[in-house]
Amino acid sequence: MLLLSSCGNSERQAQIEYISEKYNVPEEKQLVVYTSHKEEVYLPIIREFENRTGIWVEIHAGGTAEMFSEVREAIDEGKCDIMFGGGIESYEAQKDLFMPYEVQGKEDLDQTYVDRDNYWTAFTELPIVFIYNKKLVSYSEVPKTWKELFDEKWKGQIAFADIHNSGTSYTIISTMEQILQRDAKEILPDFYDQLGGRVLPSSGQVVPEVSNGDFLIGITLEETAKKGIDLGEDISMLVPEDGTSAVPDGCAMVKNAPHSYNAGKFIDFIVSHDTQEYAVENFYRRSVRTDLEYSFSSSLDQIDFDVKKSAKEEMDVFLLWDQLSEKGGQ
Repeated sequence: MLLLSSCGNSERQAQIEYISEKYNVPEEKQLVVYTSHKEEVYLPIIREFENRTGIWVEIHAGGTAEMFSEVREAIDEGKCDIMFGGGIESYEAQKDLFMPYEVQGKEDLDQTYVDRDNYWTAFTELPIVFIYNKKLVSYSEVPKTWKELFDEKWKGQIAFADIHNSGTSYTIISTMEQILQRDAKEILPDFYDQLGGRVLPSSGQVVPEVSNGDFLIGITLEETAKKGIDLGEDISMLVPEDGTSAVPDGCAMVKNAPHSYNAGKFIDFIVSHDTQEYAVENFYRRSVRTDLEYSFSSSLDQIDFDVKKSAKEEMDVFLLWDQLSEKGGQ
């Protein structure tokens, strides 16, 4: 079990400044991580990594698309070591940003989500689920399949985040496309129209916006829904009856990493048994390890998600999304 340090945000910021200004911290004890994870996920993991290794971590955090863009800019100047967070389909689509690293204990990981070329490593598996406001929507009327999301009565009532700010939203689009067996260029305009011009700026708003009744239903991650339920939000969760995806988020070593040795240590750390156990017990996530058992590990009708197909389509989907956004804003 991880031993979490007790320093607060102000102390953490002082640590970050300490690293970035390189006050007596030798290069061999530094690591620069760009992450799209929320603070409650990345911070305890990075703190424990620091405690165990004595390596100081400089953190840059933001949305998935934003962080991938910043990684691309940082490569030439050797300012980044690790990208941490965002779906593996985004890593697959932008392999040119990374260099191979074969993680320790690779044989103990779910081989469905192992990159044979070692450019990225899966962190945790993240099922997509539906949520609904349990006070305003009865279970009998809530959509239980992806097809039912397109019923006219749900138009403008689906909480969904902008794909530029949420890697989860892109995974949702790919999942919907693969389950309904419709091309992205066909299904995305229909889905965007079904949103009724109401697109949330952040995936973190999906649960609270459904809970407060601004939206009746939403699409989000299992972990996000379970956290909201435990926090007393007025939502319930269901897994789509026609299946869902559980695409992992990833981690990778960036090209021209100035601290590549430490970057390798970090990748090994995030898939280690106790880090994965901590993620399951505290983040409501599913482990990528096959030697770790937990109560909800098998209760999922999971599709065989085509990562390479999703990666190949990513740029076209973003361009189409922007065209739809511009048209909708006119």
